[in-house]
Formats: sequence, C-alpha cells, structure tokens
Amino acid sequence: MNLEERITELETRLTFQEGGIQALSDVLARQQQQLESMQEMLQEIQARLKELAATKPAAPTAEPPPPHY
Repeated sequence: MNLEERITELETRLTFQEGGIQALSDVLARQQQQLESMQEMLQEIQARLKELAATKPAAPTAEPPPPHY
C-alpha cells in the first residue's frame, strides 16, 4: 500500500467518522430537548398535585363498626 492509498483510506475513515459523530450529536440534541420538555411536564404535574392536595376535602371521620346481631 503506497502513501497515496493510505492517505485516501484515512480520508475515507475520517469522513465516515465525522458522519457518525454528527449523527450522535443530532440524537443527543434531540434527547436534550425531550428531557427539558419532560422536566417541564413533571413540574406542571407536581404543581397540579399540590393544588389538588390543597383543595382535597378532609378525610371523613372513622365510623364505628356497626353492631353485630
């Protein structure tokens, strides 16, 4: 394998690796957006749960068991 063939082979590998790195970067960016969206949704759910807990009626007092016949 002469020098020119080796350089061509290295350039081919470099191009392939750059494509792979770009694909991984795209996936990572998409996942980051999804994570941020999920965090916002979780915060909204937590706020709603707090609202529901604040407006929840008091627990009914425990009734004594009925008399047995």
